[in-house]
Parts: sequence; structure tokens; C-alpha cells
Amino acid sequence: MILFVLTRIDFWIVAIISYFCGCFNGAVIVSKYILRDDVRTHGSGNAGLTNFYRTFGGPLTLVVILTDVLKAVVAILIAAKIGSGYDPRIMPDFPLDEATVAYFVVLFKYWAGLWCLLGHMFPCMFHFKGGKGILSGGAIAIMIDWRIALVVWGGFLILAVLTRYVSLGSCWAGASFPFATWFVYHNVVITVLGAVIGCLILYMHRGNIKRLLTGTENKFSLHKKKQ
Repeated sequence: MILFVLTRIDFWIVAIISYFCGCFNGAVIVSKYILRDDVRTHGSGNAGLTNFYRTFGGPLTLVVILTDVLKAVVAILIAAKIGSGYDPRIMPDFPLDEATVAYFVVLFKYWAGLWCLLGHMFPCMFHFKGGKGILSGGAIAIMIDWRIALVVWGGFLILAVLTRYVSLGSCWAGASFPFATWFVYHNVVITVLGAVIGCLILYMHRGNIKRLLTGTENKFSLHKKKQ
């Protein structure tokens, strides 16, 4: 499968487009170029929504949300379009059946989601220092399948609201994503991609996990952190 992907230009086109979509980090763009105060120099140093809100608050938080959601939507829509016309056969003599087309659409969505998150987490134009991928990842889940989004977002919201630990909900999102993927699709390749995405999110939250275990993690508040 890996060799197959590496030799298909369609996958590389989606990977490149999705990665650069992911590089448009809302928190960095708004803080660095509008507020002239890079969010990565404050708080946790993370270029994500939570740290941006804790540091700056205000209506520009909505711009961060829109940016991180829209880039994921664009990446997945482009991937779905390319996937719907994808045909791995060298000399096809008849159209692919609907089930196969649907499979490739889903496969390309997951592939795009992975690269979009890589761009968000490691943006080349921002010195490879980005966010942790929860907001964009949540948008990707919605774009892939509502059932997966229900598991990911449902658990996230319940844990975040009850405990006020956003990171705990984020860890649920990363951990549950591959399991929800398997439950919906029962496909090894797609589940592996889901597992890679989930592991990336958990990896980016490794510091939060340590603080959760030691009881030193900050709880979320609707009030902007005082300077």
C-alpha cells in the first residue's frame, strides 16, 4: 500500500494541497500579523485556539476558528473531488462501481486530513511550530462522516465541560478517532490512517497528558487570562 501511494501522483497532489492548507494557522496569522504579538510567545507557547483565547480573547478568536475550520473543509473537499475521479487502473475499459468510488473518496479524505494536520502542526512558513490540531481535526471528522464526528465531538464536549480540561477532551478525540473509524468503515487501510491521525494528536498533547497525570494542568475559563 505504501509503495502504491508513493507512485501515484494523485496522492501527492492531495498531500501537497492539504499540507499547505494546513499551514494557514489562524492563531499565528491573527496574532503575528494583526495583533503584532505572536501567540507562541505567550502561555503554553502553542499556536492553537485555546492558547490564543487565554492570551488575547476578544472577537478575533472567531477569525482563528473560521481559519482553522475552513482550511480543513477546503482540503477535504478538494480531496473528495480528486478521489471521486480516481482510477488506479492503467487502461480502464469500464467505470468503477459506486462502492469502489466511495472507498477512494473516503481514502482521499483521510489522506488529506492527515496532511492538513501535519501542515497545521508543523507549518513550513512558521518555522514548523504550529498548533495541536484539535479544531482542524474536529472539522476533518465532520467532513469525513457524521458518525465519527459524533463520537469525537461528543466525548470532547462532555469531558471538556464536566472537567474544564480541554486537553482531556482533546485526548479523547485523538484516542477515539481510529476506533470510530473502524466501527464505521471496517477497513484496515483507512483505520491505519485514522490511527496515525489519532496518534499525531495524542503526541502533540504529550505535555498536557503529563500535567493531567500530575494534577498541574490548567483548567479552561471563559475569562481571558490576566496579564
